[in-house]
Amino acid sequence: MNSRVSQILAEIRHLEEELEDVINTQQVQLYYRIEGTKIRFEQSVRRAHQQLKTGIFRWLRESSPRNLITAPLIYALIVPFVLLDLSVTVYQWLCFPLYRIEKVQRNNYIILDRHKLGYLNVIEKFNCIYCGYATGLFTYTREIAARTEQYWCPIKHARKILDPHRRYARFSDFGDSDEFAEHFPKLRKELAPVSDQTTG
Repeated sequence: MNSRVSQILAEIRHLEEELEDVINTQQVQLYYRIEGTKIRFEQSVRRAHQQLKTGIFRWLRESSPRNLITAPLIYALIVPFVLLDLSVTVYQWLCFPLYRIEKVQRNNYIILDRHKLGYLNVIEKFNCIYCGYATGLFTYTREIAARTEQYWCPIKHARKILDPHRRYARFSDFGDSDEFAEHFPKLRKELAPVSDQTTG
């Protein structure tokens, strides 16, 4: 891989760590902390949240008709979403051990916590659960697909693609057979579970 590409990837990792630090600082400023799986707000913040909550009837009255009409179409997508979730989960359970690929931890991608906010009413909380599940499912699925692509075909496309997954930058350049031959085994080995990498 080009040394400049490696340098840029290292800078991206550094910026991601810096962003995480900023987000952690912001948590303190917003008076909440994370304890395991629980989110704790200060009591004064919880009271303020309750005062900001919009009642269900007022929320429905003030909602755009187009939002109310299309809501059933959005909710109906839960069926293909659940089928996708089940399919990719079973796929990685069955195939990743055979390929010696580290499994994707579903709970690192599907995060459901916004419904715990006190300033949301029941409908808003349900919407937050639904959106958190859907967008989390897509990032979970994307990571499973990205690891599969890294295992089978870690080659960049000839044409530029919009918003490639984070593994894509390290793939071999299109048409560079020497780089592909050299890096293909390494990229496969990187996918192995940590226990395999330390013992093997």
